[in-house]
Amino acid sequence: MSRFKRAVSRAKYAAVGGSFGALIGGLVSRNAASSGAAIGALIGATIGEQRVNVDEFVGKVKDRNGDEQAE
Repeated sequence: MSRFKRAVSRAKYAAVGGSFGALIGGLVSRNAASSGAAIGALIGATIGEQRVNVDEFVGKVKDRNGDEQAE
């Protein structure tokens, strides 16, 4: 399930990053829109990958400290 979750997260953030990159690039020119979309998708995929890694780490820490009560 972890591979599937990572792939979906990467795709979701790549799509959002690509759309923002195209929006910003489109303000400059039509050619910049496609370049901005590519760069935005790459950045979005990287963020999606890192977010899944952080979520997994937080889950492991919560499981490890789950028996203790916070005061």
